[in-house]
Amino acid sequence: MIVDLRSDTLTRPSREMLDAMMTARVGDDVFGEDDTVKALEQQIATMFGMETALFCPSGTMANQIAIKCLTNPMEELITDQTAHVYRSESGGIPFHSAVSVRTLRGERGKITPALIAPEINVDSITAPRTSLVVLENTVNWGGGSYYTLAEISEIATLCHANALKLHLDGARIFNALTETGDLTINYGQFFDTISVCLSKGLGAPVGSVLMGNGELIKKARKIRKVMGGGMRQAGFLAAAGIYALDHNIGKLKADHHHARQLASALKGQYYVKSVMPVDTNIVIFEVAENYQTATLIRQLDRHGIKCLEFGKQRIRFVTYLDITQEMIDETIMVLNKLELPEKSSGN
Repeated sequence: MIVDLRSDTLTRPSREMLDAMMTARVGDDVFGEDDTVKALEQQIATMFGMETALFCPSGTMANQIAIKCLTNPMEELITDQTAHVYRSESGGIPFHSAVSVRTLRGERGKITPALIAPEINVDSITAPRTSLVVLENTVNWGGGSYYTLAEISEIATLCHANALKLHLDGARIFNALTETGDLTINYGQFFDTISVCLSKGLGAPVGSVLMGNGELIKKARKIRKVMGGGMRQAGFLAAAGIYALDHNIGKLKADHHHARQLASALKGQYYVKSVMPVDTNIVIFEVAENYQTATLIRQLDRHGIKCLEFGKQRIRFVTYLDITQEMIDETIMVLNKLELPEKSSGN
């Protein structure tokens, strides 16, 4: 048995999702003629109380388009130091938008009005004008930590008072909503743009959606084109997104349960120093100093368990739609029986 816990991007479409894809009505989306793409865009925009939306090939593209739309060159955005837009999008912010980034040290990736307020630059000949705040929900590097709508409301109030735009990188937003119970419809009032990934926990093979008002999405559509994101008969992919929204959101709770089972098993292991609190479907743990992370990863791989190194002495597990209880049980059995050599004195 192979248990691949490297990422929830590894989901594969179910037979039912494939059937929906193969029967989709398609057209040329660059010409605005793909009915299935338009249906997906309208469905998710309505869910989040936004005016309209744009289907994109990836979450990175959706985020970078949003930042390009909401900023001007020589401005600055504020986000956490671990934010995906800053840490994991290949330097896209300065490359695409000529914007600098003010990073904050939040609590497990979550920033607050108290952290943001002192870092807002006013107009100055020497400093970039702050124009945008970016939040991530859930926070990947924070071990799946999440914002509640009440916390978001406080940040939005600060942004509004300072004429700042607010973007949500909602790659795993449905994981957050599964835990908070907040309603999607209430999100749109707080954000200028929201990106949502369909190809992680929801199980679609490709795609993210960027939401905003009509004028902004019109601009975003042209930016998507210049970035090479016009996908022509994209309805086959959009159909998978529609199926995911209709059928897979309710399955995320099982992923969270599986993640907590793994965390519980890790806490008792001699080779684990600490386990980050598990809020959703991400488990990050720190390997004890006298053991090598690379050795542990190799040992797990030999037993059919795949995982990801996630910083110095850290490893990440991610649960998702294709991970079954049987796989979790197998992983826990392997964790319990591992015999890991200590570092040699020469290392």
